[in-house]
Amino acid sequence: MDLVLVIVFAAIGRSAHGEDVLGMLTTAWPFLVGTLIGWFAARGAHRPAAVVPTGLVVWLSTEIVGMFLRTLTGQGTAWSFVLVSLVVLGAFLVGYRLVLAGVARVRRR
Repeated sequence: MDLVLVIVFAAIGRSAHGEDVLGMLTTAWPFLVGTLIGWFAARGAHRPAAVVPTGLVVWLSTEIVGMFLRTLTGQGTAWSFVLVSLVVLGAFLVGYRLVLAGVARVRRR
């Protein structure tokens, strides 16, 4: 789910700027690498839907590693993009886990 949401993030961003959505892999790959690193760091397979630590680690790793790799490869890292990606990726990567936790809580009642 995390990888799909990162691809959706890149596709939305490219589309919003009138750019070719098919070229989204250029935008997505640094964030996808960050997502995978975060998954391994948080041991995401053990508790993939956990907000803490999985969701937070995956989100922050996606952002930090993604921006680092974008910088290394000469892609844009304007502050406005950093802030937008931080908020959107947080909403995506932590948000769906919060929804799942809420649904689980309601079901237990």
